[in-house]
Amino acid sequence: MIKTIFRDLNSIDYKEAWDYQENLFQEVLQSRQANADLPQDQKNLSNNYLLFCEHPHVYTLGKSGKEQNMLLNMLQLQAKEASFHKINRGGDITYHGPGQIVGYPILNLETYDMGIKLYIENLEQAVINCIADYGITGTRLDGATGVWLDVGTPRVRKICAIGVRVSRWVSMHGFAFNVNTDLKYFDYINPCGFVDKGVTSLKKELGKELDIEEVKHNLKNHIAKLFDMKLEID
Repeated sequence: MIKTIFRDLNSIDYKEAWDYQENLFQEVLQSRQANADLPQDQKNLSNNYLLFCEHPHVYTLGKSGKEQNMLLNMLQLQAKEASFHKINRGGDITYHGPGQIVGYPILNLETYDMGIKLYIENLEQAVINCIADYGITGTRLDGATGVWLDVGTPRVRKICAIGVRVSRWVSMHGFAFNVNTDLKYFDYINPCGFVDKGVTSLKKELGKELDIEEVKHNLKNHIAKLFDMKLEID
């Protein structure tokens, strides 16, 4: 099993969490580079990190995204008490806010012996397995990352968005899983660039508020199992 440090940052400003991720990313990257030319028996494995958090209302636009998918101007954003950031992950625009589990794995994927495709699939599968604990069937949608419900029907809707950055085998950014999320904030964007697909949450699907700490616990364990992680709570 691969030692991975787990930290729950609780509610944290988006830019503060981004800067924190960048510092850990550089730490893992530098460790990986320092070990690159060493014999296997002399390598010191870098730390890997799994961060959970919630953000105040914020919209983020990936490097390949289109600004027109943000449907509010800056004054309207301020009126909604929301901020906006252009960031260096893949994907288009998404929303983060209270009641949502945001996960940031900062991993040396070479240690896990997986490429980007398998990495994203494992993140998706962890959420699929987690919502199955609550009697909800999730799946993937061809041509779109994330976890979706009722694929192939007019009611197709997303419960978890995924947007990652991987550079020199080290990952950052991650996923946003709607648990008790206020979904009206998605009305102000074309989520992930889609104009014909809905967004949902565990709360909406089940008709009740969830204990988000319980959901975090379950999701963390599903991620650890799929990635063969030995989590150390920090």
